[in-house]
Amino acid sequence: MEIGSFIELEFPKGKEYYSRSKGIARLNTGRAAIWHALRILNASTVWLPYYQCDTVREFLLWKGISIKYYHIDNDFNPTDLKTDKNDAVMFVNYYGIMSRNRLISLASNYKKVIIDNCQGFFCKPINDCMNVYSARKFVGVPDGAYVLGKDAEKYVNDYPQCYSSDTAEFLLKRIEYGCEGVGYKARNINEHRIDAEDTMKMSKLSWSILDGSDYAYIIQKRKENFAIADSLFAGINKINPLKYFDNTCVPMVYPLVIENDNLLKNLQRQKHFQGHWWSYLLEEMEPKDYEYWISRYIIPITIDQRYGEKEIKHLSNFILI
Repeated sequence: MEIGSFIELEFPKGKEYYSRSKGIARLNTGRAAIWHALRILNASTVWLPYYQCDTVREFLLWKGISIKYYHIDNDFNPTDLKTDKNDAVMFVNYYGIMSRNRLISLASNYKKVIIDNCQGFFCKPINDCMNVYSARKFVGVPDGAYVLGKDAEKYVNDYPQCYSSDTAEFLLKRIEYGCEGVGYKARNINEHRIDAEDTMKMSKLSWSILDGSDYAYIIQKRKENFAIADSLFAGINKINPLKYFDNTCVPMVYPLVIENDNLLKNLQRQKHFQGHWWSYLLEEMEPKDYEYWISRYIIPITIDQRYGEKEIKHLSNFILI
């Protein structure tokens, strides 16, 4: 037991959103969590949507998983999903705006189901499914993912411990330097570290931060900001973010789709660093495919707990012109 010496960073304790002692695995990344879920399900083949981050498929292929793919339509419904009895299937809570009932409905016809809640951290786990969550998209941590479901805790002791403090300085540099320059360079060092990692236990640093975060505030602000964004952008948005939305949803972003190839670059020139998800699909999909269209035009508008009405309206000034 260490006693004395210098004082470290301190965080409140006992607030972790997912803190059950059984049926939970705390791991390093969402992609590792998906592989762990497949291990629990004893599935060597999984159906993934084409509309998904390529790091997931790359990691699963590296781990020897056989992957089949399905398309989605403009309501995010699978169009060509035909599983064999031993196949697993993964459904994605896109943008965190898919209600729990929507996900239950999707999962109801399949036996081995993974619910990818990496974009819907606060969506309560669905029974008889493996539920995967990524903390990094909702809280400032250098790593962190959860798997919740029956027997999810199995095999965790097989994995080495993740250590993230050596590459976590980007969290401090963001505060002092912002997200450009040295802050962005430091973040990339952490991303490269994660990309090179196998499945590992969540780092103690991330666990400490997650055990001290104010989740009630995070939920409140994200819901408020989503409502503000929708009030501003609903009239020009080419998709309906409210189709499956209900009070169980705590969004990661506001998905804004505008058929303007220059909009994202214009925003970035104003230091509004909105993302462009999964543009690799523009090379792999046909222009007629929904995945091509939405990947080309979507701008995931930031609505997280750092911001409020002032920032979202400021952003809208450069969009609603």
